Amino acid sequence: MAIRAVNADERRVTVSFSSELPVNRWYGVEILQHDEGNVNLERLNNIGVALFNHDRNYVLGKIENARLAADEKRTYADIVFDTDPDADLIYQKVQNGTLKGVSVGYSVDVWEEVAAGKMSSNGRFTGPAYVAVKWTPLEISIVSVPADDTVGVGRNMEDDTLEPNNSISIFERQIQINKNFI
Repeated sequence: MAIRAVNADERRVTVSFSSELPVNRWYGVEILQHDEGNVNLERLNNIGVALFNHDRNYVLGKIENARLAADEKRTYADIVFDTDPDADLIYQKVQNGTLKGVSVGYSVDVWEEVAAGKMSSNGRFTGPAYVAVKWTPLEISIVSVPADDTVGVGRNMEDDTLEPNNSISIFERQIQINKNFI
């Protein structure tokens, strides 16, 4: 995801931390659904922390104002960076534009498995795919290599146009790559 804005006085950075971009996982294509009622932000708003590269021992600061923008099909939050040297190092890299990637650690409560060539129950996703219809963000990380490059520092829907879901072509492309190795 992307970093949208930096407020240097408060060491506050607004980030987009998830979208509906299909992501290849070891078990198949995964999509995090972003309609009202899909994302439980309570835990993130109560005790959420920002990490570096999902390392639980590398806490950068706290999460505030996590929110769903259902019309944009993405989530946003504010990261308030701590002032210790480790957090400050990453904060400076974010401010300088060196680190722009954001990722979210989450748990999924309810999945919808969409078979190849079929549509999801909401009619938006074509299978094969696994759609997280109820999920809970646990942490937000500033990362050097994000799985979803449409979110992060300075990114929003005006900056990034999501392509239509091409999950079948993703699998076809992988099959072709595999054939080239056989």
